[in-house]
Amino acid sequence: MTSNIQTIQLQIRFLTKQEQYAVPDIPFAVDSTITTDELNSLVNQLIKENSKEIYKKIEFDFLAGDHFIRTDLGQHIASRGLSSETVIDVEYVERLPAPEPQDCLLHDDWVSAVDVCNDWILSGCYDYTVHLWSKKGKHKLTIPGHTKAVKAVSWISENEDSATFVSVSHDQTALLWEWNMKDNVVECVHVCRGHARGIECVGVSTDKTKFATGAWDNMLKIWTTSMEENFGEDEDGETDSKRPKKEGKSQVRTPKMTLKGHREAVSGLCWLNSSELVTSSWDHTLRTWDISVGASVSQISGNKAFFDVNYSSLSGLLITGSADRHVRLYDPRSTEGGICKSTFTSHDAWVMCVRWSPTDERLFISGSHDAKLKLWDIRSPSVPLFDMVGHEDKILCCDWTFPDLIVSGGTDNTLRLYKTSDFKSLS
Repeated sequence: MTSNIQTIQLQIRFLTKQEQYAVPDIPFAVDSTITTDELNSLVNQLIKENSKEIYKKIEFDFLAGDHFIRTDLGQHIASRGLSSETVIDVEYVERLPAPEPQDCLLHDDWVSAVDVCNDWILSGCYDYTVHLWSKKGKHKLTIPGHTKAVKAVSWISENEDSATFVSVSHDQTALLWEWNMKDNVVECVHVCRGHARGIECVGVSTDKTKFATGAWDNMLKIWTTSMEENFGEDEDGETDSKRPKKEGKSQVRTPKMTLKGHREAVSGLCWLNSSELVTSSWDHTLRTWDISVGASVSQISGNKAFFDVNYSSLSGLLITGSADRHVRLYDPRSTEGGICKSTFTSHDAWVMCVRWSPTDERLFISGSHDAKLKLWDIRSPSVPLFDMVGHEDKILCCDWTFPDLIVSGGTDNTLRLYKTSDFKSLS
């Protein structure tokens, strides 16, 4: 019985942007069944022959047609629609080192929220508390105040002596906090009331003057981050001219703006700039809002509930996590073809959180109910670069604010830290 797979000869030319590993750009004849391991051996042999120094073998990844090669070369060029009759450019890049597991920060209940700022980590927990940690894993404070599960946290500002942040909860409130670092004391300055059901997400604007909240009442609300007294809306959406009420030592704050449009819970949000933001929802849509006009200005429809959305200021692209187990890449500026540019298909359960790399426009992470935290390159939609091990149950939140630290939390009651390095390699 003969094989249906026909081996043919292909002409390839090796290219790299990493000049220290450059080889002569002359064509080579290879079998179409050549694998990436074999390509790696060939490139290393060529580098060794052209090097005047003692050479240590390097692990490379390979691209053809702007996508990583994950099968044999013949299958790859067929899937990408590349011609086998011409010389195929094969680009090679040094393989990234795997993120290294660091600390495991234990909580008393599910870890549902995390945000990192400089040397500090905020986490939110289902036991109604917020926690402050150092990036080295030292616990600084347990902060009570909410009366139901904390669902999201976000830093607002930090200086040498103090910092401010916001937490939101299923108790329908957002709490504005001020942390006196010298005395290691946190005070709730404002209780933000206005949502009729539990709050699911929060995000601070790029200019740090306001924050947005999305909730199970389907509403998006905009608030000021100022620690001074303010006048917001009353219950009917009209400006409240009365002095703010007190709740304990805290001022009760009302929203500056309420934006209606989603038909189900607002699950995630991210700011594009100081006046525009994008929200994800259980109603299968993403909406872009312009708060200068107080309205939704565009909508993207999906086929399942969206659980999270994140924006890259480097590329202008959005990524989403969804109930269909997939991560999707959207270009909201697209005028040709579909707005969805790629679908990433490796998770086995709901994808709850997504975050772009802060320094590389091609890298992002995703966390899922399948207990896996994955690191992706947008040029490899079916195979992630790494599965980061550690979690033993559903992942609910993740953060990649700083290039050297990835953080994730989940229903195994842990916040896990991963160190990254040399993530400039694939640029």
